[in-house]
Amino acid sequence: MKALHFGGGHIGRGFIGKKLARAGYEVTFADINPAVIDALNRQRHYTVHVVGEDMAHHETVQNVRGINSGDEAVVRAEIRDAALITTAVSPSVLEILAPLLARALVARYRAGGAPLNLIACEKMPRSSSFLKEKVLAAAGAGEDAALIDANTGFVDCAVDRLVPPGRDDPADLLAVTVEAYSEWLVDSTQFKGALPGIADMIATDRLDVFSERRRLTLDTGRSTLAYLGKRAGKNTVGAAMQDDAIRQAAEAAMKESGAVLIRRYNLDPASHRAYIDKILKRFASPYLHDAVDHAAREPLRKLRAQERFIQPLCGMLEYGLPHDATVRAIAATLHYHNADDPQAVEMQYYLHAHGVAATLAQYSDFTDAAVVAEIEAAYQTL
Repeated sequence: MKALHFGGGHIGRGFIGKKLARAGYEVTFADINPAVIDALNRQRHYTVHVVGEDMAHHETVQNVRGINSGDEAVVRAEIRDAALITTAVSPSVLEILAPLLARALVARYRAGGAPLNLIACEKMPRSSSFLKEKVLAAAGAGEDAALIDANTGFVDCAVDRLVPPGRDDPADLLAVTVEAYSEWLVDSTQFKGALPGIADMIATDRLDVFSERRRLTLDTGRSTLAYLGKRAGKNTVGAAMQDDAIRQAAEAAMKESGAVLIRRYNLDPASHRAYIDKILKRFASPYLHDAVDHAAREPLRKLRAQERFIQPLCGMLEYGLPHDATVRAIAATLHYHNADDPQAVEMQYYLHAHGVAATLAQYSDFTDAAVVAEIEAAYQTL
């Protein structure tokens, strides 16, 4: 039983690949990094350091190998024999992969291959549906697109596991550290055939609710800690959690977004409060070196209308709910400077040229004059 996973990075190895191998799959990682590919093929295993609130241990992931995702003949051969395909790359890379996937899937099915499920494990909501759109467009109108559509399950999912980047052991390129907590939710309505037997993969017909809960709780809290932490000179999310004022600000932002979720989806308030508490404990883990600049990267993406700050803010305004902590988190995001982050550079250039209101209109499509004034005031006082 073979699984092909695109993306040999930390999330691929530390989360998806680990779960696939544990379920009995022979996992092939498709990547463009020759050092990672060579190490996978030489070692045929790697180490995952699993850390929790008060524990740490390591696990060995075996029966793995690597291929170059740019070698079409090799990729097509892997897709021909695969029982499952997964990805952990980025939306932009999914778009690049789409034509190759279209050609490989058509070749598989024309040769009599069985239907196949593909799960894109990206941060972007409904990323498998996004990939399906790109693959079908690459296939063109006609029989090829119809063949792919009839035989391929593009299964949307929501993933939740903190996997900080960076080398854990200079002598071991493949070793990766992950937190003990993980959540992998998949849309049960999108599979072709039987669901794969993967432990801890939860099938649901309410994926959007759970995906939004994660995005507007974990992502909102982590980003608030990162941007306020950066402003206060902290290097890691864990260090930001040790600052009472920053921790309280992040908790308040999570509660504000939580109030929207509770109202919109009729969630149980006590259960959601417990979910927030669990996430705060994860952020505070002394074993996770979650760098502030990693958590804060790509600020313009995080300021989009359907992202972790603006989306819940619009809900707060719709329901007449408090939003002070969210306003402050947005203001802190606008203060983010990082010369190595192209989005941070672009944001600061636009902000200094046009001001807060124009920046929010341009990148967030947010123009509520009263609340923009609140964000401007918070920006000036941070």
